[in-house]
Amino acid sequence: MGILREIGMIARALDSISNIEFKEYDLTKGQYLYLVRVCENPGIIQEKLAEMIKVDRTTAARAIKKLELHGFIEKKDDQHNHKIKKLFPTEKGKYVYPFIIKEHEYSNRVALEGLSESEAEDLLNLLQRVRKNVEKDWEFVKKGNKRLY
Repeated sequence: MGILREIGMIARALDSISNIEFKEYDLTKGQYLYLVRVCENPGIIQEKLAEMIKVDRTTAARAIKKLELHGFIEKKDDQHNHKIKKLFPTEKGKYVYPFIIKEHEYSNRVALEGLSESEAEDLLNLLQRVRKNVEKDWEFVKKGNKRLY
């Protein structure tokens, strides 16, 4: 079955489009994903952000460092525990956010063109079920376990 192959091609094509279109804002390599989550969840911690995007901590740390370096987000100490750094969008990050959302909504319309509202809803429900199945393995492997094929 080529379902995951199709999902992968869709994801890579959309990611490639976004990387090209967001270049003018100095956003590269999927950094827009992180920025969107920080804008929608101000004060989120790095570990939770990595979990939301489904990447390892090292990958998240690199993207966050670049976003911070380019002035899109900033880290602030937690009031109660100074070891915890919370992530917040800067004015620059808040400025770019609506453009990212517009691109996302446009891509969504293009991707779902020709599907009825009910078909789009069914697709969403099915993909959410697939994601939940995959998340179980992701959590399992992330903890150092090996899947048995």
